[in-house]
Amino acid sequence: MSACRSISVGGAAGAKRLVERLGQNGWWSNDTGGGTFSPGSDPPRMEPVNESDLEWTETERGETAFRRKRLAAAAVEAPTDRASEGGAEDLGCSLYELPPGKRSWPYHYHVANAEAFYVLAGEGQLRAPDGKHRLATGDYVACPTGQDGAHRIVNDTDEPLRYLVLSTLNETDVTVYPDSGKIGVFAGAAPGADDERDVSGYYERDAEVDYWHGEE
Repeated sequence: MSACRSISVGGAAGAKRLVERLGQNGWWSNDTGGGTFSPGSDPPRMEPVNESDLEWTETERGETAFRRKRLAAAAVEAPTDRASEGGAEDLGCSLYELPPGKRSWPYHYHVANAEAFYVLAGEGQLRAPDGKHRLATGDYVACPTGQDGAHRIVNDTDEPLRYLVLSTLNETDVTVYPDSGKIGVFAGAAPGADDERDVSGYYERDAEVDYWHGEE
């Protein structure tokens, strides 16, 4: 469990420094003069996006099958100025539903992006580097970057399994798939994003060439 952080303003001088920092972000100004500060621009709007208004997208490939609603992407695409304020595009959140007997994305981990899962309804199983763990409604799982965060969710019950997936969205990332021995490379946009990428693809992990290959 993470602890909440508090900030001490530090008297009048500290308050002035705080207001100056807010002014740098365009939230406050002292155009009125006399040392009196008044709101300079509206804060970013944060209208809710309701999942019931979004369509499911479906993925099915062998034992992998699920439905997904991209909540964070829908919030950024909403007609507000939130994305331009920064921060709205730095966090991913999707609603997933696994049918009975099906599995999520293949077992993998991210080099640059952490992920977390929160079970909304149903039960299932989490495959992780330290073994298999039961999942039930209300369970939360944090997957760090690197091989210690490898994961796959399996619905081994007769009822649907519904959960939220949250993730950071660092645009340069490598995904590693221990079972198949491949890697995914993403540059220019994070995994799961729709933006155009400079580099994107999946490769055999041991497909290595010399630095000077093709250059001489």
